[in-house]
Amino acid sequence: MSEVGTLTRADLADAIQREVGLSRADSAQMVEDILGHMCGALANGENVKISGFGTFVLRDKSQRIGRNPKTGVEVPIAPRRVLTFRASQMMRDRIVQAG
Repeated sequence: MSEVGTLTRADLADAIQREVGLSRADSAQMVEDILGHMCGALANGENVKISGFGTFVLRDKSQRIGRNPKTGVEVPIAPRRVLTFRASQMMRDRIVQAG
């Protein structure tokens, strides 16, 4: 890996190159294609589920009142769409075993 504790696109492409035997360029393109499909689905309002890994879920949050912690002034927080990730049970089990 290029950085301690961080898995990058290049790391994924290198793993595909080693495991599958594709060229470096083809491996990098495969990673980009997969991420592109995921981003496209999320942009279209679809959730993305990867069995054994987890689910990327879009949630719409309504407008609410927040408070500036420094001044205490109430401020309206605009409605927005947020992306959340929920790990699968299999992934949670793997993380617990690794820790």
